[in-house]
Amino acid sequence: MPLDAVFRLHRRSRPTKTAIIEGDRRIDYRTLDRLIDGAAHALHAQGIRREMLVGVALRDTAEHLITLLALARLGAVMLPMDCRWQSAEKQGVAAHFAAERVLLEADDPAVAEYGWTGLEPGWIVESGEPYHDLAVTDDSPLLLSLSSGTTGMPKGPRVTHRQFESRFMVYWINLGLNAQDVYVSVTPLYFGGGRGFNIAMLFAGATVSLLSPRTRMPELAAHVRSVGGTVLFLVPTMIRRLLEEGLPGLALPTLRVLISSGSALHPEERLAIRERLTPNLFEFYSSTEGGGVSVLTPADCELHPDSVGRPAFRVEVEIVDEEHTPLPPGAIGRLRYRSPASAKSYYRAEGGEAFRDGWFYPGDLARLDEEGYLYLHGRAKDMIIRGGVNIYPQDVERVLSDLPGVREVAVAGAPSREMGEEVAAFLVTDGSVTAEAVVAHCRARLAPYKVPSIVRFVAEIPRNTAGKVLKAALLETLGEGAADAR
Repeated sequence: MPLDAVFRLHRRSRPTKTAIIEGDRRIDYRTLDRLIDGAAHALHAQGIRREMLVGVALRDTAEHLITLLALARLGAVMLPMDCRWQSAEKQGVAAHFAAERVLLEADDPAVAEYGWTGLEPGWIVESGEPYHDLAVTDDSPLLLSLSSGTTGMPKGPRVTHRQFESRFMVYWINLGLNAQDVYVSVTPLYFGGGRGFNIAMLFAGATVSLLSPRTRMPELAAHVRSVGGTVLFLVPTMIRRLLEEGLPGLALPTLRVLISSGSALHPEERLAIRERLTPNLFEFYSSTEGGGVSVLTPADCELHPDSVGRPAFRVEVEIVDEEHTPLPPGAIGRLRYRSPASAKSYYRAEGGEAFRDGWFYPGDLARLDEEGYLYLHGRAKDMIIRGGVNIYPQDVERVLSDLPGVREVAVAGAPSREMGEEVAAFLVTDGSVTAEAVVAHCRARLAPYKVPSIVRFVAEIPRNTAGKVLKAALLETLGEGAADAR
């Protein structure tokens, strides 16, 4: 059945259970289904039809969630957009994917600038008339799951209802999420994780408590305790901010599951999280194209601290060479995987090497050990080639993160006429770290050619909205010829 159909069942089997909490507002499952119908009828009246691509740039509210579910009921295809983007950014994405409609808040300047649809407060009203379209099935397209690419226009694999539900299976089986949970949402709903976990929890019949992404970390911790939150998803940047608050005791004592995804945590960060936030940390390696790849459980954090866990439910992972031949355990190569949750191609764009023979290549370098644990060694495009020798940035970053006083680090290859590339390290510190200490620390732990020849201290590591490091932006700060003039 399509995703929205389960809410008909929830309406009958758990009508009075709270589905969504937003401030003092409570929406039960009976009301939620009636609101989905009301939104579907209203959107249909505005001309939105099955398989029409619809941009959604709304604030992080219950109405945003209801709109997504109503579009699923209509059989329309969602194009997630950030309401915080400037008008020109929204227009660029909408034009790139040829969106036929764009839904905005009524006060968004882009409504007037581009003639898009502004949704007035209160536009969704309950309806006693169910909306049905029998042509919508679990194989109908649901959304463009946009990549968060660090440069250029995002790519959008078109994911079906069935593939999206397959992603939920990983949440339930590998992360243990269930209908009794209270999920606290504090990441933007346009973002893949924020959207996916919210819809998955409602699909399961759990309770979702919505907070603004601008919520300060002490208020977030207090809210989790006040609502008895059992599941929380944060990107590593948010987790680090929470750790920096120095909250007394165990900051998130009610959590069964704290999910970290978007970029890797360092082993010492995992230890601090388990000691100061919650012992129930799950690191989730995933992609917008294929959903969950692997899960590092709380027990794995101690036994395999450098790993991103074992492959998730029904996910087949291989490490291959440049000829696409599988490599033995321990060898570093290109990661590829396939599962029922994976998209098959990009929408309105060439897949290139990303999709091949039913496999998806996320662009990561990795290795598998004999026990099936997966280890990442950075992005293939970020690999540094110095004098013909391959250097994996994540190996250097891992060493630097162990240096006392280092809070964040990113390593990239700076262009060099002599060596092709040189190792450049960018660090956020507490002020006590010197460049000489950085070099000495690396010399004691790395081969000489891996030691950074360029060390820069920065106020912050630039990241995109998904938390991924913008290494190109860091390299731009060096200026031309920096690697040769070091």
